[in-house]
Amino acid sequence: MRAYLIASKVTDSVVFGFLPAAVRLGLDLTIITDHPEAHARAIEAARGARRPGALGPDVDPGQPAVVTADPWDVRALIPRLDDLPRPDAVLTNSDHLQLQVALAAGYLGLPGKDWRSALRARDKVLMRRRLAAAGTEHVAAAEVIPGAALTCPAPTCPALTYPAVLKPATGVASEDVVLVRNPGELARQAEDIARRRPGERLIAEEYLPGPLHTMETLGDGATTWTLGGFRTDLSAPPFFVEERLTWDPPPPAAEKHVLAALADLGGSFGPGHTEFVLSDPPRLIEVNDRLIGDHCDFLLSDLLGVDLFDLTLRTYLGEPLPPGPPPARGHAVTECAVADRSGTLRAAPDSGPQPCAEPGTALTYWPLRTTGDHIELTHTNRDYLGVICALGPDPAAAERSIRAFRAAAPWEIAP
Repeated sequence: MRAYLIASKVTDSVVFGFLPAAVRLGLDLTIITDHPEAHARAIEAARGARRPGALGPDVDPGQPAVVTADPWDVRALIPRLDDLPRPDAVLTNSDHLQLQVALAAGYLGLPGKDWRSALRARDKVLMRRRLAAAGTEHVAAAEVIPGAALTCPAPTCPALTYPAVLKPATGVASEDVVLVRNPGELARQAEDIARRRPGERLIAEEYLPGPLHTMETLGDGATTWTLGGFRTDLSAPPFFVEERLTWDPPPPAAEKHVLAALADLGGSFGPGHTEFVLSDPPRLIEVNDRLIGDHCDFLLSDLLGVDLFDLTLRTYLGEPLPPGPPPARGHAVTECAVADRSGTLRAAPDSGPQPCAEPGTALTYWPLRTTGDHIELTHTNRDYLGVICALGPDPAAAERSIRAFRAAAPWEIAP
């Protein structure tokens, strides 16, 4: 069987997750990308390397073909795919490319996401408009055009209140997400973001206080698994950098609400990573049509004892999900080492398993920056230096292992 995986920038999820899963399935997988050389280098470097996460073995990414194409423009992508041997599946794990791939899968008559749900998940203005019209959620929000009046995304939404969160309507990784406390501050920040991202639409939403959680799902179009979720710790306002994720499955009422909201958006196929505030009632922050990122996809596979990359590939090949979902086996935490200043990274811990883990606990460190790298502080996920993954029998063991590693681990950023 043949599959085309559509990608732009290189990610560990593709190189260490989907490629080895395709090898184990005996799947002929081709990467379609506008960065072919970078993918070829990353695949070669991954041979025999240890997989991210807590328990991952060495990986074999196989010998995938890498084909050059423009994945951003569906008018170019579909003709390119149509010119290649017919696949059995086409998929992506990129937030940016879900709409294009959904349209391509529909054109080729293959299993995939509904393009309308992919668009609603990608565009936060459309997401708010849809949920408000369905009566599922009412979050005060307005589309922001720098220098102009605010435009409410839906007739049913209330007026914008302050403090508010200003962000790109199709943004990712906390980039240009900022808390604003009044209309003047909103206008200034909107102009500042517009200078960095000309022509990009912005949205301002009421600030939703309460614990931030994720819910991870996987659907085959008929059945949706709720895999569990994480409690997310953020940096101090006005920025929203995700610093830590702690295994904490949502309570039944929150799970029911999130599933209803996803149904209203039309999302029932493939993996989903939904962020929501555990308030009364819960309210969504955003929907990502992919596996959870920042190496939590590997850790979640370890925690559940299944390969989520394998299951995702099978779903796109048209296979139904097996009976499940599997229960968690222990407790998991990912904690990010985050730069607190700009400068050059002079010292960092070694990668791989860490000896300070308690008995029965697996602890690994995966660097995202190497010594000698220059760090330019952005107040986004781009400030990550590395990811600490802990999988233990209980929360206390995982926490003690992380604290012991933190106490011994050197990170040094020099001006």
